[in-house]
Amino acid sequence: MTISLFSGQGSQYEGMGQDIAESFPEVLSVYETGSEILGFDLKEMCFSAPLDELSRTINSQPAIMATSIVCLKAAQSRGFTFDGVAGHSLGEYAAMYASGMISLEDAFRLIKARAAAMEEATASAEGAMAAVMKIAPEEVEKVCGEANNFVTPVNYNSPLQTVIAGTPKGIEEVTDIFKGMKARVIPLNVAGAFHSKLMQPAADKFYETAKTIGFKAPQVKYYSNLTGGELTDFSDMASILAKHIVSPVRFTSELAAMHEAGADKFVEFGPGRTLTGLVKKTLKDVTAVNVEDTETLEGALS
Repeated sequence: MTISLFSGQGSQYEGMGQDIAESFPEVLSVYETGSEILGFDLKEMCFSAPLDELSRTINSQPAIMATSIVCLKAAQSRGFTFDGVAGHSLGEYAAMYASGMISLEDAFRLIKARAAAMEEATASAEGAMAAVMKIAPEEVEKVCGEANNFVTPVNYNSPLQTVIAGTPKGIEEVTDIFKGMKARVIPLNVAGAFHSKLMQPAADKFYETAKTIGFKAPQVKYYSNLTGGELTDFSDMASILAKHIVSPVRFTSELAAMHEAGADKFVEFGPGRTLTGLVKKTLKDVTAVNVEDTETLEGALS
């Protein structure tokens, strides 16, 4: 059973997707569709924008999604097929498109609204995030729960990696405690406290766009960050996606559910190989590869 995985925010880098696009010109229509909906040159953003501009939430979300879709389409043109999909946070939007749940146009409409709402929310509520390594998620939960300032686990990435989000004071407070527990704490270069209650204004605003979109039942298994398992009820995706903005990403649980269902090959599409690494750290006896350029494409399909 093969699962297609899709990269999340923070994986962006200058020139991402250019190698694939130049080798598979049929995928250029993805950038054209995105540019029409977003109102800026998406191909230029991915291929030529400096990293600080590319890393703005309003740019990075559609750029990463487009790169993921371009990489998938290139693989499909070479005969790649899959049985299920999952994305990490932002990656869920590429996963929805890949599964047949939404059209390419609606994928860009959704991500445009999501990115704008989240960028606006980060401007009005100061927040921060950090990855906590080398201790179990239960210990992270306990420390955050006892903190005086707001901080909470938001990404359950692997048995020994949990991302936390909160106010800058909250992150600072627990960082000292974690270091005393011999944990490694890595501040993340993000603009806000994603997947926490500080993003509620973004969730509310995004919902207004999401409820105008027509969602279909997916053609393959679809795994959800929100539930940590396979999603089977698609009757109110607008509410699910809005809640997703303020809820933890239960990626470790998703991997366990996919593995239990028989998944033994995971292919990550999009910039970087973060999810590939998380699969290898979490599951045994599976194959995990990434596709972000022609070299990795050849390796994944060989």
